[in-house]
Amino acid sequence: MSTTPPPAPKTRLPLDTSASRQPALVTPAPWGTLKRFTDARIALGRAGHSLPTAAHLEFQLAHAQARDAVHWPFDAASLALGLEHSGLATLQLRSAAADRNTYLQRPDLGRRLSEPSLQALTQWSAESPPAASYDLALVVADGLSALAVHQNALPLIAALRQRLQADNQTAWALAPVVLVEQARVAVGDEIGQVLGARAVVVLIGERPGLSSPDSMGIYLSASPRVGLTDAQRNCISNVRPAGLAVEQAADKLHYLLHRARTLGLTGVTLKDDSMLADPGGDGPAAAHFVI
Repeated sequence: MSTTPPPAPKTRLPLDTSASRQPALVTPAPWGTLKRFTDARIALGRAGHSLPTAAHLEFQLAHAQARDAVHWPFDAASLALGLEHSGLATLQLRSAAADRNTYLQRPDLGRRLSEPSLQALTQWSAESPPAASYDLALVVADGLSALAVHQNALPLIAALRQRLQADNQTAWALAPVVLVEQARVAVGDEIGQVLGARAVVVLIGERPGLSSPDSMGIYLSASPRVGLTDAQRNCISNVRPAGLAVEQAADKLHYLLHRARTLGLTGVTLKDDSMLADPGGDGPAAAHFVI
């Protein structure tokens, strides 16, 4: 009886994994060097006809961070504690938007105080000393990113106070800092009007971008009153560690406050000429527009 011998084992050739013999999985963009000038999603390259996996995952992460920032809870109590430790009185109020969903769907309600808050502020103002006259009211509001306010509001207020206290020629009478939950920019006009302040500054979380969930905006209005338009305000935007630094923002705000006090106005007729007034200022600060 004959038997068939088993087949000889096949010889396996070593797999050549050198980069020179493997096709590139990601085709880089030819203008990738421009990425160092911006956080925008440019020059991502491609994998076949699609985005590279890493770029796609980074986009999903940034989108999730932006959504989280919009719904981040506003911790007014901790902010008030920090302000009071620095010697500033505070008031905690709410807008007419009862909850976050209402706030997002009804921007008009975020621009006015709730009835209980308005009554409390009016009563507090009425019980203040008759001689109380405020040059400036500071309002801290969650806006669309409480995260931005938590990170940037206290350092900004501290830096601004240092500059105001250094003004030997003119003293600045500050109203209690008002913290408002579910608020839009215009809520500061009503607060400033009730307090009788000559100017109001609103620090508020800006709408998160896909690279900036922690961006805070600063809005300045002279002679605040209900019904002011955006054209009657000045805005300093993108205040965050990766954007306009707190110290630079405080310099700009300090300059605008002095100009507003001198001219008695804010808005499109008040221009940020701080770089002209300080020729030695550095370039990056000039890249952030104030309107």
